[in-house]
Amino acid sequence: MRISELYSIFKLYPKICTNSREITPNCIFFALRGQKFNGNKFAEDAIKKGAAYAVIDQKVYKKNKNTILVKNTLNTLQDLAKYHREKLKIPVLGITGTNGKTTSKELISCVLKSKKTIYSTKGNLNNHIGVPLSILEINNKHEIAIIEMGANKQKEIDFLCEIAKPTHGVITNIGLAHLKGFKNIDGVTKTKTELYKYLRKHNGHVFVNYYDKKLNVLAEGINKTIYGEKYKIHENNNMFMNLKYKNTIYKSQLVGKYQAHNISLAITIGKYFNIPEINIQSAILNYIPSNNRSQIIKTKHNTIILDAYNANPSSMNAMIKSFAEQNKENKICILGDMLELGQASKEMHKQIIVLTNKLKIQCIFVGNEFYSINKSSYKNVDFLTKYLKKNPLKNQTILIKGSRGIALEKIVNYL
Repeated sequence: MRISELYSIFKLYPKICTNSREITPNCIFFALRGQKFNGNKFAEDAIKKGAAYAVIDQKVYKKNKNTILVKNTLNTLQDLAKYHREKLKIPVLGITGTNGKTTSKELISCVLKSKKTIYSTKGNLNNHIGVPLSILEINNKHEIAIIEMGANKQKEIDFLCEIAKPTHGVITNIGLAHLKGFKNIDGVTKTKTELYKYLRKHNGHVFVNYYDKKLNVLAEGINKTIYGEKYKIHENNNMFMNLKYKNTIYKSQLVGKYQAHNISLAITIGKYFNIPEINIQSAILNYIPSNNRSQIIKTKHNTIILDAYNANPSSMNAMIKSFAEQNKENKICILGDMLELGQASKEMHKQIIVLTNKLKIQCIFVGNEFYSINKSSYKNVDFLTKYLKKNPLKNQTILIKGSRGIALEKIVNYL
């Protein structure tokens, strides 16, 4: 079946589903395959549950007139998203970067939706499957789309740009992450700036951090708006960021000085798209982080800053330094391993330990990497949990930071 024909079906049934356990009435089920799963096996069941059609790529599972056989379901999903994107005549803002892309996306979304009908990437659907699914959720009611793009190896951003076709873009920063796939900082830089390459080629527009000299150089030759120039930071007694930017005070419920970049970006994009000042201020003030990303949690005994969704050397350094500057008498860090760092992993974890010693911050380390360097660390969360049960922490401000795979959020119930 040609993409144009499949698109005609999609226009009638615009809901896409890739999980047979989450079928909605009149959706199109795409039977994706992976190393440990085969969606083709569930195509017939998806139709029985209410799917209008099922797209499969193994002929043996074509047992229903409403099953559509293609060469490769993933490629077809991506091609359908490309076809749909070409029909859309709205600005699409592409966001990538080592740190801060999800928080930036959420802040920008809050600002823009105060006056416009927008679409933004849901959760962390920022890869070769998530981006096509996001694009296919955009409809004629949307005035602007915000698409997050992630990568852990070279050429991935380039590929996602061909699907999302951004008209505007931002690289939040370039730092050390996913070194197992990127090898080194040059690999990270080359991949992230594939967004710039696409926008330069298609006469797009970028937003660039005033203080990031590297990105300013890399963005030469592209239409750009600079953000973040000459802001002043004010942190009140509740740890939250207050930012004075261009003679206006913006209050937030975000923790950490590094959040100033995310806030000033959201302000700048809001103004670029003609959002009134009062709406921008209100949107930033009312944004509350969730999903283990810089969440403030008040327990019976402690105040917790939970940032256990992801971690890499750049984000870990920034958060530790910001935490060290907080005017709190009793504070402690619980830090988990940073994953996917390849051969650089041991050295990167050593540097974190050196940093915490230099800043004289009390720390508990969790994970095999930290344990291989410091035997007073805990191999995993289970060992730490046993310790906390016997030695409870009380009256502390606690920063919890680590990669998602360490699952540090499990210890919150024991704090």
